[in-house]
Amino acid sequence: MAFLGQAAVAMWWNMAAEHREEFEHWHSHEHFPERMGIPGFLRGSRWSSVDSAEGFFVLYELENYEVLTSPGYRERLNNPTPWSTKMMPHHQDMVRSQCRLLHSSGGGIGGHALTLRLSPAEGRDAELLKHFSAMGASFASQPGGVAFHVLRTETPQAASTKEQQIRGGKDKAADWIVVAIAYEASALDALQRETLGEEIERHGALPGALAGRYQLACAASANDLK
Repeated sequence: MAFLGQAAVAMWWNMAAEHREEFEHWHSHEHFPERMGIPGFLRGSRWSSVDSAEGFFVLYELENYEVLTSPGYRERLNNPTPWSTKMMPHHQDMVRSQCRLLHSSGGGIGGHALTLRLSPAEGRDAELLKHFSAMGASFASQPGGVAFHVLRTETPQAASTKEQQIRGGKDKAADWIVVAIAYEASALDALQRETLGEEIERHGALPGALAGRYQLACAASANDLK
């Protein structure tokens, strides 16, 4: 299976230029190893926006949905390190979605990604998922394509954590998320046109889908960091 596991944490935020160098050092050398040491965390990837000098997309692939409320994960969220405590307030415009995997095609990680945040119209979930499943299978096997994933946010019922409080307790969440990964950025051009506007609205998406383009900055699996 392309996606490692059945659940995910998908996040977007902005980081001001004066904090970026320290952020990338912290995220790569402390935060990634910490998260990958939690049972059930299988792979993490950080992506830099190509549309904004401050934007990031981070994806953690999880063994199953239950990892989101597991003792190991909750313990880390409620006991941030001093360095994490310093960096967390600089995560601006945070969107943090705790998700179930709905569909995955292809396999691996390429250097380029398109993310799409959207919502299905009432009663049209199945129709939209069928459309994305066909689109994903086609994209992942075409020249330039690598993988195509569809996620749905299902926020667990849990108390606010220390990390959320440090960030001001104002994290937003997406609804449905598409993540398309390519080894050629040009492969995402046509896909972006297809996944915005009338095409996906005809298949059950509400207007207003939000797209972002990213390039890979860092990725690691739990085995990589043992």
